[in-house]
Amino acid sequence: MVVVFNKYIFKYLLAICLLVLILVNNYELTFFIWLITTLISLRSKYSVIFSKYILLLLLVILVALLSTFFSDFNLYNSIRDLTYLLKPILGLLIGYNICKIVGKELIYSIINIGVLIATIHLVVLLGAFLFFGIKNLNELRHIGGYFNDYEVYILILLLFKGKFDIEISNNRSKLFILILSASTILYFARTNILQFFILFFAMKGYFELNIKSIKVISFFLVLGLLGYAAIYHSNPVRQGKGIEGFLYKIKMAPIEAFKTKINKDDWKDFNDNYRSFENILTVRQVTSKGYLTILFGEGIGSTIDIGREVWTNDGSLVRYAPILHNSYMTIFLKSGLIGVFLTFAFIYLLFRQKKSEHLVINSINYLLIGSAVFLILSNWVFMGLYLKLDNKSIFLGFLLCYKELIIKEKLKLS
Repeated sequence: MVVVFNKYIFKYLLAICLLVLILVNNYELTFFIWLITTLISLRSKYSVIFSKYILLLLLVILVALLSTFFSDFNLYNSIRDLTYLLKPILGLLIGYNICKIVGKELIYSIINIGVLIATIHLVVLLGAFLFFGIKNLNELRHIGGYFNDYEVYILILLLFKGKFDIEISNNRSKLFILILSASTILYFARTNILQFFILFFAMKGYFELNIKSIKVISFFLVLGLLGYAAIYHSNPVRQGKGIEGFLYKIKMAPIEAFKTKINKDDWKDFNDNYRSFENILTVRQVTSKGYLTILFGEGIGSTIDIGREVWTNDGSLVRYAPILHNSYMTIFLKSGLIGVFLTFAFIYLLFRQKKSEHLVINSINYLLIGSAVFLILSNWVFMGLYLKLDNKSIFLGFLLCYKELIIKEKLKLS
């Protein structure tokens, strides 16, 4: 009875950890809840493979801490940065620990929470449309949220439920897929669209190097380029109504990420290519301080001087940015090239999954491989696991533990 009671408590804690990101836009509260949940679910032993994931992320922090001793930053900035760098570790531990406590059945809680998050998103959007008459795409995204990686993961689980041995009725599964699909589409998030296709291709095994996968990937790349060309030549305007505003963001996506010359006095050029502007400033600032800074970074508490005050999504004015859109550049600032190397090592470890004859284990491996590929993109455009609103770290922690439980079960049966 006590064991069952504990399972229910941790299921609710998992829900709170995921919902706090959606319901309360307060990073301090989110970090506090995640930290407390991690501490009360902490285990005395962890598997070697999971420990490697945690170790790589810890080493990024240790390098940044080492660099901090040679810099002069205030205490508040240093504590703030430390919480940012710790967050993906807490997420992985929460997902892993609670799965260990609850067991394989946690996958149904994982799914139900995802559907609940999607339902809340749809209700918020409907309320904004009906009661406030908000139809502008940018305003709807500001109210309802800019993206949600977790929902895409749950959508993939349900689309491939047979491969994960998920026992949900077809009617319920179809309803959940409808809710999650509608919610995902209405975020109008380019990264979530790419995330879906990356994970979908991964589940189909198209990231294995063979003739079939090369043909399929090549076909969709050509299709994507043709689609982009059509959008580019249709010339959607910046403040276009409805879907046109979204098409404009797609048009600007490749340019925004890699543009090297930006006129900071032209508000349109500055805003459209702000991510590239951050990258340019970061490289310029770090490399100007010598080889040791390039290798080890400027440490925890370091910031980038944007040169002017800019509005953030939180509604505050910032000139000295502690965190950038680009995770690689943020780690480069804090931990240098060594930190960036450790970040890629984490992604490589996630990608390096061995093929298994067990259907569920192999499906989990495919999903982990897809996650690694998506992290390459996510780290570039939206801070990856380090984003304040990130929730996929919890899902990845769960997935790694879920795989271990199935392997353990398989060994007992053999």
